[in-house]
Order: sequence, then structure tokens, then C-alpha cells
Amino acid sequence: MTGIQGNQTAQGPKHKRNVTRRKVVVAGGAAVAAVGVGGTIAATANAGQTKKGASPTASSTASSTSSPTCYKLTSETTEGPYYIDADKLRQDITEDREGIPLTLRLKVIDNETCKPLRNAAVDIWHCDALGLYSGYEDLSSGGGGGGTPPSGTPTDVPSGTPTGSPPEGGGGGGGVHEEPTDDKRYLRGTWRTDRQGFVTFKTVFPGWYRGRCVHIHTKVHVGGTWTDAGYEGGNTCHTGQFFFDEESVLASAEVEPYSTSTTERTTLTEDTIYDQSGTTGGLLKLKYKKNGIAKGVLGTITMGVDPDATHEGTGDAVQPGASASSSNSASAAAS
Repeated sequence: MTGIQGNQTAQGPKHKRNVTRRKVVVAGGAAVAAVGVGGTIAATANAGQTKKGASPTASSTASSTSSPTCYKLTSETTEGPYYIDADKLRQDITEDREGIPLTLRLKVIDNETCKPLRNAAVDIWHCDALGLYSGYEDLSSGGGGGGTPPSGTPTDVPSGTPTGSPPEGGGGGGGVHEEPTDDKRYLRGTWRTDRQGFVTFKTVFPGWYRGRCVHIHTKVHVGGTWTDAGYEGGNTCHTGQFFFDEESVLASAEVEPYSTSTTERTTLTEDTIYDQSGTTGGLLKLKYKKNGIAKGVLGTITMGVDPDATHEGTGDAVQPGASASSSNSASAAAS
């Protein structure tokens, strides 16, 4: 575990789905082309190649690029209940959320050809430092999907033994999509990949909620059209999640406001969605200053996708020419 002094304060500023047609609306003015973190953290590091506290070496980069299998197909996972079809076209998704600054530098490639996918639309969304999802604050507060549980001793506790199966994943509604209950949209956004397949987002390090480890949701859409109004059409070729190693999560838990959370945390190895396969399963490569995670984190990963596949993440992921039962998508269980 990286040593962290207690009581640090993190830096930071104070729809319906349509399978055949998507549209995002430009929001927030001019977008940021690239975001630096923590002063000495270089945002130009190759996705999937950085290591905490060190820059990628020539040998490690060469061995990865010369691999005959390129990148494995990145794991498909559930969409979860809190997806809102991209209505914020932007790179800085922080809004007023406090927390450790996080820069995500993602790369999207065709896993068969290893060529970058240019002009793909990448969505990301996640909870804030205390486990709340925008659009669903009432559903994701308390025990159902994040936030701080109510204090005090409950009264009128029912007697007897409960029957039936417990909910999977603890994600506040499981894998079944929930309609938004408020108009907030912090920590959500969509942006396009450049000609090298890269896209950069500025956000905050996510917190945790009951039943899930720390994670970020993502979708990749290809084959659509970018217009002045946003992005339309195409297919969702990847639905996945990004995960954080235990060392970084434990370090973040020493920083406010994460340190104020009283919600029990699920570890990476206990999580029911992460498939324990490392980078292929969505595990981010993280870089931050030793003993100074509060100053900012750079997260990188390369996603190998099949641009011809359709993976909505709602239990119907299908590879071209294959049946739904042969898909490698995880069953929808939690957010």
C-alpha cells in the first residue's frame, strides 16, 4: 500500500435509449483536447503501457506492439441500471463533484487488425466519491447503490427467515435499466477518438457502494455519424467497465471526501462483475505520485473491440454469425 497521510483533501472544483439511433447534444462550450494531472504526470503515455510511478520502457512497448495476437478482445460486461444514452458531448465530466482528479486516456483498436478506431464515440459514466450516480441520486443513495447509509437502529424489524435469492451485485436495481429520476448529469460524457484511436476524459476517482468494487462504465459506438448536433446511428460494439487495483483504492480511502464514507467496500477479488483477467477485463494502469494520490491520477488502457459486433450490455450481446448464448458477455447483474 502506498503510504498516505490521514486527513488529506482532494483537489477539485466545487433519453431514452434507441438501439438503432443515438444522438448526443454538445454541452459546456469548447472541449479540452488533453488534460494533464499532478504536474509531472504526462498525459502522452501510451494507453495500456504505463505503470504506477514509472514511465513505459522501450522494451515493454516493443514487446506489446510486436505480439502476433495484438490485444485480446476486451471483456464485455453488463450495462447496469444507471446508463443514460449519451446526452453530454464533452471531455471534462467533473462538474461540481469533489474528489481526486482523474485523467482517463483510453485507446480503442480493432482487436483483429490492431488498427486504431478513429471517430468512435466513447461513453463513460460512474458514481461520485460517495457512491452517488447522477440521474439516480435517490436510487443510488443509502443501501441500494451507494452513499452513506442512514444512522440509528431500525424499528419494527420483520421476524422470520427471508426466502428467495438475494439480489446479485448490489447495484441498486441489478442489471435492469432504470429510468432517470433527476436531471443531474455529472460524471457522464461522450467524446470521439482521434486518428490514433485515443480519447481523453477528465473526471474524479470514483468512490464505492454496497456490493461493487470501484469501477467506471464505458460504451464504444462505431459506424455512426458526427454532426454539429452530436453523434447519430451506428452500433454499440463494446460495453464494459474499468477497474482499479486495491493499492490505489486503499490510498484514495485516506483522502477526503472518500475517507468520510461509512459504506462497506467490496474488494476487486470479491467483485461479481470483474473477471480477474487484468487489462483484458478492464483493469486500468494507474500512475500517480507516491504519497500524493490526492494531487491526481492518470489511468490508461487499450480496449480491443470487434467493430462489427453488437454488445449493448443488456444480456443480448451477439458476435457476428453467433447466437446470444455463445456471447462472452456477462449476465446483467449490477451497475
